[in-house]
Amino acid sequence: MQPGYQSQPPQQVDNNMTMSIVAIFLFWPLAIPAIINASKVNPLLQQGDFAGAQAAAAESKKWSKWALIAGISWIAIVLVCCVGGSLLGAISGGNAMSY
Repeated sequence: MQPGYQSQPPQQVDNNMTMSIVAIFLFWPLAIPAIINASKVNPLLQQGDFAGAQAAAAESKKWSKWALIAGISWIAIVLVCCVGGSLLGAISGGNAMSY
């Protein structure tokens, strides 16, 4: 390094750990790979592997998004079925058990 020049500050990469942890509450099978990849980002940055850290962060973000989409979709389907079933029961008079 030449005198008078400052070294570059280490580059930062968002590891998406927060989104991965939120995703685990919605759809855990897809959130596990997201957490695994998110946990790889900081060690790769410390080793100086910026490209590897970016790749791990991208994988983490991809798995987190899929987990969020699957979880929110599942919740929406369950709500529609529950509300639809309740409305259908109310409309039919609620006498399903009358003999």
